[in-house]
Amino acid sequence: MRLDKYLKVSRLIKRRTLAKEVADQGRITINGKVAKASADVKAGDELSIRFGQKVVTASVDAVRDSAKKEEASLMFTIIKEERLEKVDPEFIDDED
Repeated sequence: MRLDKYLKVSRLIKRRTLAKEVADQGRITINGKVAKASADVKAGDELSIRFGQKVVTASVDAVRDSAKKEEASLMFTIIKEERLEKVDPEFIDDED
């Protein structure tokens, strides 16, 4: 199954278009490799998604074409959630 569709069906990300945008920005990895929205997801894969200052790592338990709200959480297991340190704006060097 495509990554963007899996994220929507599993409800890790609410909308498929949003899942596609996040993937296209390089904020999702599958088994440690940066993944595009069209990447193939299968049971046993490990997803890492960066939401702003938070990184969620989940393992794929099942892949289904559709899932009810109650069944969606059975498609994955959250391994860990971690907060990234905020970078102080005065330390960002954006001048060339």
